[in-house]
Amino acid sequence: MISLKHSKLVLTVVVVIALATGLAAQRAPQEPTGYLVFVLPDTLGGTASGANAVNDLGWPMGIADFSGNATGEAVAWIEGRMVKLGTLGGPNSSVEWEGVKNNRGLIVGVSDTSIAQPLGEQWSCYLAGFFPSFSGNTCLGFLWQGGFMTALPTLGGDNGVATGINNHDQVVGWAETTYKDPTCNLPQVLQFEAYVYDVKSKKITALPLFPGAPDSAATGINDRGQIIGIAGLCSNAVGGASAIHAVLWQNATSTPIDLGNIGGMAWNTPASINSNGEIVGFANPSGNQNAAFNPIAFLWTESGGMQNLGTLAGYANSIAYGINNHGSIVGQSFNGPNGASHAFIYQNGMMTDLNSLVVGHSALTLVYANDVNDDGVIVGGALNAKTGEAPAFVAIPY
Repeated sequence: MISLKHSKLVLTVVVVIALATGLAAQRAPQEPTGYLVFVLPDTLGGTASGANAVNDLGWPMGIADFSGNATGEAVAWIEGRMVKLGTLGGPNSSVEWEGVKNNRGLIVGVSDTSIAQPLGEQWSCYLAGFFPSFSGNTCLGFLWQGGFMTALPTLGGDNGVATGINNHDQVVGWAETTYKDPTCNLPQVLQFEAYVYDVKSKKITALPLFPGAPDSAATGINDRGQIIGIAGLCSNAVGGASAIHAVLWQNATSTPIDLGNIGGMAWNTPASINSNGEIVGFANPSGNQNAAFNPIAFLWTESGGMQNLGTLAGYANSIAYGINNHGSIVGQSFNGPNGASHAFIYQNGMMTDLNSLVVGHSALTLVYANDVNDDGVIVGGALNAKTGEAPAFVAIPY
């Protein structure tokens, strides 16, 4: 039974998200604005959740932890209510990437299975922080459609990830092959490649490799069929030397082009692409392919190339996660892996702390903004200083 308090919250979130479309239509896309922020309902029992993607239906999607925060499950907030998406038999699942842009309600992500890792690998789903714990099992990309989760195929190997889906039902991600790649660092063994999967034909196809780079991953796709991702060595199957090159496939059969860098030779990672072909992500500003994670947000355009977006004042690092079709960019600026972090919005050539634009919620700090839809609705994760909880949030422009 839903409590009266919860019912009021659900109604408020539903009404405000519905109003966002009308409000957005009444203002210029780049006009500076304020935000009404709502904590998204969480019924799984843990103290942490995160909204990592939002489509133009206004559905925030992400992960919520169970009691104890040792495991988590992929969730979507549909009409203000948390919907559990399930798992593929293992303890964890998540909608982890911001590229879930299908407006017919199809959702993709990654889930543990019930099968132990045959080669003892840890794979990207744990090493990249997608899950709160390591199960020791394989993980696969999933497709959620009509209330049911199904596993997506790999390229012959044991593991896979799904990062994005467009309105033509094309899914992208990366998956292992059967090739034991000598550029892998143990416990990683198998090569992985970027793929595109067609929901209608149920066919998975490896994308062409970047010359000289044996491994790749796709991180997003737009409705024009342009695909973004990384190319490099197998390494640990997470960032670093796996992301020597930030790349763009103009379509599923084209040779990828190098998007350049901002000075570094590692961690060059596109995170989101809009329908105008504008791309955001993060990259090291210096260092070789073995350099430690030291990201700065970037924007890439065909005319301007890769541009360093800088950081919020007083912060050393930044990551741009999402960009909408109006060019609004969201992300986080932070001080190292364990330092303070604040969500930002970048528009009109300026990075602004999202917390400075929020009405109410004095105890709530917006830690990261992971995605923004075409109505300007922003989703991400926050920290409540009074309770110590880390809830998912939705920020509605007004």
